[in-house]
Amino acid sequence: MATSERIFVQAIRRYGARHGIDVDVRADGWLIAMRRGEMRRFAFGYDIGLNSAIAHRLASDKSATSEALSLACVPCIPHHLFLNPKLGRNVVGPDWRDAMLELLRAHPQGVVVKPNEGTSGRSVFKVTIAAELDHAAGEVFSMSTGLVISPYVAIEEEVRVILLDDAPLVIYSKRRGADWRHNLDAGAKPVLLEDGEARTACVKLAIDAARAIGITFASIDVVRVDGDWRVLEINSGVMMEALAKLHPELVQATYDAALDRMFGDVSASTNPSPSP
Repeated sequence: MATSERIFVQAIRRYGARHGIDVDVRADGWLIAMRRGEMRRFAFGYDIGLNSAIAHRLASDKSATSEALSLACVPCIPHHLFLNPKLGRNVVGPDWRDAMLELLRAHPQGVVVKPNEGTSGRSVFKVTIAAELDHAAGEVFSMSTGLVISPYVAIEEEVRVILLDDAPLVIYSKRRGADWRHNLDAGAKPVLLEDGEARTACVKLAIDAARAIGITFASIDVVRVDGDWRVLEINSGVMMEALAKLHPELVQATYDAALDRMFGDVSASTNPSPSP
């Protein structure tokens, strides 16, 4: 097994070896074909393929997730969508920049600008003045068909809940370093969340969010702002590369449970124990 492979790919290889599943890794690990007899399944990126197409699309679109959660009365951080002006005046309209500036004026503490689709905190900007807003929009529009603007909030704590069929398999807090963001790629550290009120509240909110968009296997980020928990985003692809450095057995067991769900296996040896 190549040590340079992502943990996600290694986990699928291990599962395949134990269960007699042929695993064919293509495109540098971003496409994985799995076959057992006549059954063929695929994983793409960090998506194991358990979610419906519409649930995947909603989770991949920050604005759509925000709208769907609002419709279901699930507390969340709002994300306002702005399409790239390169799509044309008939699509975008003439007043997109004025609308951006209006949002900035409505939130003097600042706003956060980021791609509507994407993960890992890349091209995420905190802005407080019009010049910063124009720069951020230009950077995001240079690589994306749309961006979202959300109010900047002082996040007191961020927790990730990984669910499979409404069952919480992993719950951990993201302990940030010097960066204002809680992204693991930006230096935050995963710390398993112990039993208590915070864990219970985060799990309930994550389950409500998953049900709101009908997603089966997902990682859901929830944040505490002014003492209240809200959903930040939902990820259809479940990435646990950073967590695997600290808790490799838990990560393997979590992917095993998802693959059991895919292939119809029920095995106590591969089901993860509840995290602390």
